[in-house]
Amino acid sequence: MHRRNFLKTSSVASLTLGTLAVSSCTSPTSDKKDGDENKTAKPDDFALNEVTIDTLQQKMQSKEYTSRSITELYLKRINDIDKNGPKLNAVIELNPDALDIADAMDKERANGKVRGPLHGIPVLIKDNITTGDKMHTTAGALAIADNIMKDDAFIAKKLRDAGAVLLGKTNLSEWANFRSTHSTSAWSSRGGQTKCPCVLDRNPSGSSAGSGSAASANLCAIAIGTETDGSIVSPSSVNGLVGIKPTVGLWSRTGIIPISKTQDTAGPMARTVRDAAILLGALAGADPKDSYTAASQGKTESDYTKFLDANGLQGKRIGIEKDAMKISPAMDPIFKEAIDLLKSKGATIVEVELYKQLKPIGQSSFAVLLYEFKDGLNQYLSGANSKMKSLADVIAFNKQNEAKAMPFFKQEILEQAQAKGGLDAKEYLDAIAKTTGITRKAIDTIMKQNNLDAIAAPTNGFAVCIDLVNGDYDNGFSFSGPAAMAGYPHITVPMGYFNELPVGLSFISTPYKEGDIIKLGYAYEQASKKRMAPKFKVDLFG
Repeated sequence: MHRRNFLKTSSVASLTLGTLAVSSCTSPTSDKKDGDENKTAKPDDFALNEVTIDTLQQKMQSKEYTSRSITELYLKRINDIDKNGPKLNAVIELNPDALDIADAMDKERANGKVRGPLHGIPVLIKDNITTGDKMHTTAGALAIADNIMKDDAFIAKKLRDAGAVLLGKTNLSEWANFRSTHSTSAWSSRGGQTKCPCVLDRNPSGSSAGSGSAASANLCAIAIGTETDGSIVSPSSVNGLVGIKPTVGLWSRTGIIPISKTQDTAGPMARTVRDAAILLGALAGADPKDSYTAASQGKTESDYTKFLDANGLQGKRIGIEKDAMKISPAMDPIFKEAIDLLKSKGATIVEVELYKQLKPIGQSSFAVLLYEFKDGLNQYLSGANSKMKSLADVIAFNKQNEAKAMPFFKQEILEQAQAKGGLDAKEYLDAIAKTTGITRKAIDTIMKQNNLDAIAAPTNGFAVCIDLVNGDYDNGFSFSGPAAMAGYPHITVPMGYFNELPVGLSFISTPYKEGDIIKLGYAYEQASKKRMAPKFKVDLFG
């Protein structure tokens, strides 16, 4: 959950970008510790920098690498970069079984069995995705730091079945950023603060901050995040990644610590569209324990790479959100360049006004999340291997351990959720009808009336400064809300940079049109080639 998104969804969007978002977090003349100036001086010569899944498979096939040697390289990378170098703090826990899994995959390969494109590939997943192993599943919360589960989440099991090496878990905004109205994204009481690898004093965005930081910094081949509203696409955008938020129901949510049954989904976070597409297909599938996946049957693909077409923009009609045309002097030329490129590759551009149609939603979207969070979390905790068995238990724990659990911000959102009734409450039923109904109708109508293949806009503003005193501030724009509230698919692809700060270009469409937006995203990616490896700059001046 991207906290800024649901707070401003109530008024739809605040579309002015303050100077803070593109200024330095500290004065250029401020004192720095000795050696700070040289933190980025050494070239980043990591052997697997920017490597793709296909390349890793080729290297394992040729026996240049094994899954074990690849896993060892990533484990060393995490130690060098995440824990001891720039100290990104992206990985909250390593899997003690990672090398054993890699050895098993190497043995299968030696015996002529290759499960698919993820065979032997190291993957990091967000710490709200349950694993039935020696690792904890905590959503970053000290309250459930004792939670070691017996069974995998549905998508974690599919990941293992595909032959992936579960390398470890990533830090996140605690409770997926659904704890406080004054929170700082990318901070959790269990994991601490994660940094953006592009500029280290910047926030990598919530709530899938660790997955975004880790994938961008080449700590893994690919990562998995989760999103309620913006938590895949926002950290992907500000860390220079490709992120796909699938249609709700394309991936099962069983075993994922929830916020909202109507909006939650996990999804891929990768350095290329192709890698994201590979992971998307591998984990799609119906799950009897998640009723939302029933609607996906016959509408999903096991292989989304078939939609990768460098000429995929030719003849397409793309709606451009009118409110995104003038955001800031820093953003506007980047977005204009992207629009010009879309046109040059054969796309027809149509200005549309989606946000204008979402104004009646008001506070309904937040009310939906409060009700669904209480209901979903109570269900999860009732079966968890933690002393905490309810949201009320978590709230009480945090009060009793305030110095450690709440040193920077409190738990107003948890308390607001606890005060709500059940999912049969009239307030909830009215809110869900209003939020989902209005949003879907708005997107569907615009798409149909203009004969569009997608609607596009900048994904969000630039990364903000890490501020544990005042909490997050507005980065000026977010395009995550419409697709999130509708449960529709959304892809973000690197669009450009301002002073080393990345920003993504988003494409959204209607349900189960992942193939369509992957085609558009891939064609744009291949024509623009905007992704750059992070430089681990100390700040904008360092």
